[in-house]
Amino acid sequence: CALPIFKARIADGSAQVVVGTHAVIQKDIDFAQLGLVITDEQHRFGVAQRAALAEKGGFPHKLVMSATPIPRTLALIIYGDLDITVLDEMPKGRLPIQTFAVTGGYRERAYGFIREHLDAGEQAYLVCAMIEESDQLENVQAAETYAETLQTGAFANYRVGLLHGKMKPQDKESVMAAMKAHEIDLLVCTTVVEVGVDVPNA
Repeated sequence: CALPIFKARIADGSAQVVVGTHAVIQKDIDFAQLGLVITDEQHRFGVAQRAALAEKGGFPHKLVMSATPIPRTLALIIYGDLDITVLDEMPKGRLPIQTFAVTGGYRERAYGFIREHLDAGEQAYLVCAMIEESDQLENVQAAETYAETLQTGAFANYRVGLLHGKMKPQDKESVMAAMKAHEIDLLVCTTVVEVGVDVPNA
């Protein structure tokens, strides 16, 4: 495994730029001279996690980025003594995105909308809030059971896949490779799918 080599390069400073997930916060990761911490999608990091990363360098400069105005992000803007930069232009060539909020009463209509796109040769994601069923949240669809229900019901004529955070890394990579190769029409998943996804056909 290359991990010990990466750890050593980070610790001795031969790796000058480190790009990573929450793994860079772990106790066994030491930085030679951490001068700048950039946290993308900062709302996905807890307060203690951000503090733990900053402490690895004493007093590094910090840049936090977010497109999600959760209360903590707004509090940082108002009270955090931050210099603020607002990016209010879309990337070049970005198509407009339409977002609709509907109730469960529109479920069959939504399924019809998805089927129209699948029949046109496109793909779709169906994102669930949970992996498994929960006694505490009765009306929330869980990815595992929802994928089975759709594969045997509303989307029985399509190739339905499943992706969630508890799967082994190689299984997740295999599912995403199948999605990219259009071997899956509809991918039922959790928000794990938000990171590093590049399937233009979906």
